[in-house]
Amino acid sequence: MWTCPACGRQFANLNQSHNCAPLGDLDRHFARASPQVRATFDRVVAVVGGMGPVEVLAEKTRIALHVRMSFAAFMPRRNWLSGHLVLARPIDSPRFTRVDTLSPGNVVHMFRLSSPADVDEQFAPWPAEAYRVGIQAR
Repeated sequence: MWTCPACGRQFANLNQSHNCAPLGDLDRHFARASPQVRATFDRVVAVVGGMGPVEVLAEKTRIALHVRMSFAAFMPRRNWLSGHLVLARPIDSPRFTRVDTLSPGNVVHMFRLSSPADVDEQFAPWPAEAYRVGIQAR
């Protein structure tokens, strides 16, 4: 692991390219969102937290979930939670609004969640799978 001397973030690769900025306040991201949006985010974090330790990084434009690498990101909106998961494989599901293959083993799945109920039996395994990508367990 490499720690950026300027911002203090840890990365899997030496001198990894990143937006070098201090982390912000998590609550700021939810200031204009309905309470259900925060509850939805908290539900996803609870699912991932069951896998092991995870850092919640309140960056300038997003909230990232990070272990060895960031494996999920969220952008709270007023009435929903936009986000993406990095999975090792593509999943064809109407729950994903877009799927982009960045490289073998790094497939970005974009989604929109409206309530904690959306983190259901179908969705919950995917953040857990993304966590395994984040720890680079291939």
